Amino acid sequence: MKNKKPEPDLEDLSQKILVQDEIMALAKENSPRLLNKFRLVYPDFFGKITAIQPNLKNSELIFCIYLKLNFTTKEIATYTFVTPKAIQNRKNRLRKKLGISSEVDIYKWFNDL
Repeated sequence: MKNKKPEPDLEDLSQKILVQDEIMALAKENSPRLLNKFRLVYPDFFGKITAIQPNLKNSELIFCIYLKLNFTTKEIATYTFVTPKAIQNRKNRLRKKLGISSEVDIYKWFNDL
């Protein structure tokens, strides 16, 4: 009699959804735990970003997380208690630092990373 493996796909999927929900909640709360939690779950993400630009500050890395999570300028402004104009400026500074052309959709760039 063979030991059948339990259906890991469904369990893994529900775990991933729970982790995603937790990360989204931390982002919406502008929680200081967001950076560490995201780093634990997506270690490759920070490796790739620091390979491109090793001198990013934690605040810039957190901003990258918001972009990776596909939050709009308005949503980021709301969650971080700043104006949408300030978020646009941060996006532009980050584009420069990471060498992202203005013709490239920054959300697509982070999604493809």
